[in-house]
Amino acid sequence: MISLEWLKDYIDIEDEDLKELAVKITKAGINVEQVITKHIDNLVIGKVIECTPHPDSDHLNICKVDVGSSIIQIVCGAHNVRENIKVIVALPGCILPGNFEIKAGKIRGVESNGMICALFELGVEEKTDENYAKGIEEVNSDLNPGDDANIYLKTDDTLYELDVHKHRNNDCYYHIGFAYEIASILNKKVKLPDISYNTIDENVKDYMSLKVDTPKCPFYTAKMVKDVVIKESPEFIKKRLISAGMRPINNVVDISNYVMLEYGQPLHFFDKDKLGDKILVRDAKENEEIITLDGNKRILKSSDIVITDSVKPVCIAGVMGGENTDVDDNTKNILIESAIFDAVSIRYTSSNLNLKSEASIRYGKGLNFEYTLNAIDRACHLLQKYASAKVLDGILIHDKIDKTEKVVNFKTEEINSLLGITLKKEDVETELNRLGFPYQLNNDIFTVTIPRRRLDIDPNINDIAEEIGRLYGYHNLVSTLPKVETRRGVYVGDVYIRKLISKRLRNLGLNETKTYTLISSDMASKFKYDKKDEIILPNPMSMDKSVIRTSILPSLINVYEYNKARNVEDILLYEIAKTYDKNYKEDTKVAILMKGNYIINNWMGTKIKCDFYTIKGIVENLLKYLGFQNRYTFERANIPDMHPGVSALIKLDREEIGIIGRVHPSYKKEEIYVAELSVSKLYEKQIKPLKFKEASKYPDIKKDVAFLVNKNIDAEVIINQIKKSGGRLLTDVDVFDVYVGDKINDDEKSIAFSLTFADTTKTLNDEEVTKVFEKIISDVENNLSAKVRNGE
Repeated sequence: MISLEWLKDYIDIEDEDLKELAVKITKAGINVEQVITKHIDNLVIGKVIECTPHPDSDHLNICKVDVGSSIIQIVCGAHNVRENIKVIVALPGCILPGNFEIKAGKIRGVESNGMICALFELGVEEKTDENYAKGIEEVNSDLNPGDDANIYLKTDDTLYELDVHKHRNNDCYYHIGFAYEIASILNKKVKLPDISYNTIDENVKDYMSLKVDTPKCPFYTAKMVKDVVIKESPEFIKKRLISAGMRPINNVVDISNYVMLEYGQPLHFFDKDKLGDKILVRDAKENEEIITLDGNKRILKSSDIVITDSVKPVCIAGVMGGENTDVDDNTKNILIESAIFDAVSIRYTSSNLNLKSEASIRYGKGLNFEYTLNAIDRACHLLQKYASAKVLDGILIHDKIDKTEKVVNFKTEEINSLLGITLKKEDVETELNRLGFPYQLNNDIFTVTIPRRRLDIDPNINDIAEEIGRLYGYHNLVSTLPKVETRRGVYVGDVYIRKLISKRLRNLGLNETKTYTLISSDMASKFKYDKKDEIILPNPMSMDKSVIRTSILPSLINVYEYNKARNVEDILLYEIAKTYDKNYKEDTKVAILMKGNYIINNWMGTKIKCDFYTIKGIVENLLKYLGFQNRYTFERANIPDMHPGVSALIKLDREEIGIIGRVHPSYKKEEIYVAELSVSKLYEKQIKPLKFKEASKYPDIKKDVAFLVNKNIDAEVIINQIKKSGGRLLTDVDVFDVYVGDKINDDEKSIAFSLTFADTTKTLNDEEVTKVFEKIISDVENNLSAKVRNGE
């Protein structure tokens, strides 16, 4: 809770609208949760200069009242109203408690321009018969007519209830720290309080000794005063403590609390005569006891810090003093403690003892050693002024504090980059001056020294940028698109090729399935084309999940059986998964299974049935899509559990990468076609960049030819020979017919090819094409023992 009346000691806010100021503070990053005020506008001190009875009433009086700026007429019915007394006047426009607005009007025909008030009408007292009988308030004060009556009523203060972010340090928990915050917002200067005092010709070191025997107390100071007079505090101290939620006790105790709320530094006052002549700061002993000021016995832990008289504890450091050295009405000599203790330790002690105090909250947030020294001097000043104290010369001090300055170097461009705005060098200078951060500027480089009062700011550019940004005003930031380089998000590594394969197979009409990596030993014995040994689990959850598979095909066969049992006839499946061998070598594979019809067009009555060439086309399409055109081949082979005449190895760059073919009829009678490729091997292959080839502007020429060859010769062998003989003019070779039957020998077959010829530079003539065509026929006949089949 921050008192704005108190704050006026340090910064000029006399002409500020305090509610608007609260909005400005909130926008700057310190949330003002609530503005609390009992101030009543248009309420002034008045002096009754004439009082005459009302002509139409036996109890009303017509009063002439001096309100400073003018003399007004008010009709008043109070029994104690009379000439030459000072009163409280509510002028027209004043709104009293209960939302009662004072207006100019007439009372029984006589003009009345305000109201002379009783205390209960102002909400200062309750409305009882006794208070009602008092009548109006007779002001006994040096205030003059026209002065603000809230000063007399002590309702002139406005409080800010703050909701301080946990990362913000102690500076907003005390008035001087908050004054700096307002100063930065209003671009004003802070005036620090008077900490001067006179000392007597005696030294504290002649009366006390200090020893600190714990690393948890890096900074400890103590001063001594004599012959204090315990009495009631001055009105302004009592009033300010009450505003902050503290109960005034006496001038000495109140000064301790007052300085804490002023500087944020908790102080502790020991009765010097009860304390003795030694101070030892140490860690508490396990289960050590102390009776605190609230009269309760506290059991301490070895992690707590205590102030002792070298024998027994007299204070739980940073939390609460002991009853054995408290200041009472008989106290004459006081030892003032102002120290810094380990914040974590204080928070732990406070929580463990369930003893949260105003002091422990501030110790737990960390303290500034400069204010530790200022606070003890301020206490001496106030004790000398309001408690008639005699201040001894000298100070007891233990100093192990790190005094390294927090310095940050940066350029304006770096601030702009972090905030996403465009500030000039002059703008940054303005904000640093408002913040009260000393700086030097050399060659466009700012060197900023962070004040010690801002413990929450670390020496990095991010914290400085945040401070500049909040003062510049987040509401002034203009929404813009990011000015940073962006990259398109893409899959990389083996994940990329897996996604490509999955996308392509789905586009080709296949459905993805997911099956278990663990299979039965019977399934593991199938499709062992790569001759890998499996890992057998020593303690499987069930026998059908006892082996880690080396092939996905047995699992796809199981999925096929599942769909078949549910009358699904057309089954097009694929799965991409990892497989493992006995040596735990990982191999990602893609498996395909096709059965039934690949395409059905009921409208046109068209069906394309799945066969070897269908699944081969799927695999070829996939490999071309991945960028392996003209690098793959299919080589006939006998593969376990595959039809011996309808199966082949798939090779890429002459390396075996998978298999393709029909499942052996002895395993499954239906025509089931499968393929399996190693994705890991595909990933290892280098894909050559795609080359653009311009489409020919000139027409092509097509010629067909059929060759009779031995049944053992594959079409691929003939295609390779045709391409070799055709040269650059031959652009495409397609097989469009294969014939085996009555009209040719039993050991022969007829394969028909469609040849496409083209030239990107000119239109070909028949003579050029015929010459190449005849060469192709000649080379095939001579090299492959083939002959051209006539049209019969």
